[in-house]
Amino acid sequence: MSGTNPRLWQDVPCAPPAGEFVCQTDAVPDGGAFMATFGDMPKPFRLLVVRSGSSYFGYVNRCSHFGVPLAQKIGQLILDPGKELTCNVHYSRFDWRDGRCLGGECAGEGLLPVPLEVVEQRLVIGSTNDEH
Repeated sequence: MSGTNPRLWQDVPCAPPAGEFVCQTDAVPDGGAFMATFGDMPKPFRLLVVRSGSSYFGYVNRCSHFGVPLAQKIGQLILDPGKELTCNVHYSRFDWRDGRCLGGECAGEGLLPVPLEVVEQRLVIGSTNDEH
């Protein structure tokens, strides 16, 4: 990423606060993904959540290479469940569990992780003290 791109999810405009509701846990299928937006258009905070069993992983839906969403809609998201996510613009590939760059034009820069917590069958934004 270039120097003008955020290094932490909290630095992205319209980042939600800790405790903000994301979705019900069952809205994210096992081996699948869920997208949420926070803030105002035209540049809201875009969150991407993926699930493996009882583990949920959150990322800013923003390719580290080009700064665009990995996908605008869930049906456009390219994923290999439990393994990787792929940007549908230049096909940079990212690890499902930690967001690190696996290949492509992301040049070693991964996705920005967003901490998530499960509270009574609800996914919420986790504490900013968590590093994911």
